Amino acid sequence: MKKYINKTIQSLLTLSILLGATACGDAYLEDVDRYNIDSESYFNSEEDYYNALVGAYDLLQSSYVNVMLGEIASDNTLAGGGSAVDVPGFQQIDDMIHTPVNSNLRDIWTWMYAGVNRVNFILEFQDKTDFPGREIIIGEAYFLRAYYYFELVKWFGPVPLKQTRYELGDETTIPRSPVADVYKLIQDDLKYAVEHLEYTAPEVGRVTKGAALALLGKAYLYQKQYAEAALVLDRVINEGPYDLVADYDSIFENDGENGIESVFEVQYTDAEGAGFECLQCSEGNVAVGFNSIRTYDGPLFDSGFSFNVPTQEAVDAFEDGDLRKDVAILDIENWAATTGATYGTGYEHTGFFNRKYLARKGDLNTGDQNLTNPNNYRSIRFADVLLMAAEAYNSGGIDDTKAQTYLNRVRERAFGDSAHNVTSTGAALTDAIAHERRVELVGEGHRFFDLVRTGKAAQEIDGFTAGKNEVFPIPIEEIQFSNGNWEQNPNY
Repeated sequence: MKKYINKTIQSLLTLSILLGATACGDAYLEDVDRYNIDSESYFNSEEDYYNALVGAYDLLQSSYVNVMLGEIASDNTLAGGGSAVDVPGFQQIDDMIHTPVNSNLRDIWTWMYAGVNRVNFILEFQDKTDFPGREIIIGEAYFLRAYYYFELVKWFGPVPLKQTRYELGDETTIPRSPVADVYKLIQDDLKYAVEHLEYTAPEVGRVTKGAALALLGKAYLYQKQYAEAALVLDRVINEGPYDLVADYDSIFENDGENGIESVFEVQYTDAEGAGFECLQCSEGNVAVGFNSIRTYDGPLFDSGFSFNVPTQEAVDAFEDGDLRKDVAILDIENWAATTGATYGTGYEHTGFFNRKYLARKGDLNTGDQNLTNPNNYRSIRFADVLLMAAEAYNSGGIDDTKAQTYLNRVRERAFGDSAHNVTSTGAALTDAIAHERRVELVGEGHRFFDLVRTGKAAQEIDGFTAGKNEVFPIPIEEIQFSNGNWEQNPNY
């Protein structure tokens, strides 16, 4: 799959124009006429569909910023970096003072819509040419559109919705659709994917039925449709080939990629990228370099820019005896004292780093170590599925015993015994599940959205304003391009 997503599709450059935005700067526009594609010149063979699908997968790699900011916006981490003005967009979101003028939020908007647009191009011509396996490619495309729209609705709330390619000028006529309508399309797309995909993909790393079911269950959970979420997530648990790996430490190493606990991963490679002038163009996981230890010299790890640093509160959330703590969090002072490593301290230095996504020595073969790290993003893990199912059964008032069973599967691995199993019910069980999500998934980009959807963000996140910060502002450029068609999110 890493070879799969790394294939060059120059002809798909035109697909990134949407809503007045480009993927990689003005030079990109010069290629539009040269690589113009229409229904007559494309989608005439299996190879055309396959290549277009590669282009649709490619924008997943740019979601590294979604993951980082999902932590930085929460109470799990601080922005960090080199100074208070190092990547100002990160610093503003960390302090909850972000405005519609924020280049990082615009990146999320632009890159996720570029993904939607590439998928829509495939789906416009999904019936043009038939070949064995076509239904699998189309099923994957529906999943990808749901994935991109799910990111957009999480971040921005009501968003423009279209099932064919966006074109310049659409921003002045297409309204922002209500959140319920966005979720309806997400659910419909995922149901299609479930019906047309198998639990085993044609290539490692491509979408499976399990991934589509898990994302569908997550979409239901975000809408508090607990009965539907429980039913769908149970299918992943009981039908799918997934399980918890015995050694939590192995999940985030290279050898642990695409393993039995992986329901869906964003694939990265160490292929040479375009540099800092076009981070979206990198085939590597840019977040790894951003997260890594400043001016580090020592064993196991490579250096980076010390962003996204865990807080003491996040570290203290781990209970005594929890084996996950030292896997998830690197205590740099203890590490240096033990190994003789040296390091620099950046802005908002806490002494802790997100160990799951730190650069490891030997990971890099080519290119800039901060842009081309091949560490996959574990987007949906089986442990996450178990905890979402536990939440659905408990919060929906369906079956607390089953919720305990799923929760305790995760905890038994975390502690290596059953002595720490949870026996509470009702609201106490709800709190226990929320706590478990925090410590199990810390550093993986879910915390902010978990706090928002459960109504706890205002009490847990410094600077969070209820009625405003549940979503992020639409980029000012998009509001201006819409010529009054779109209103800004409340209080921005």
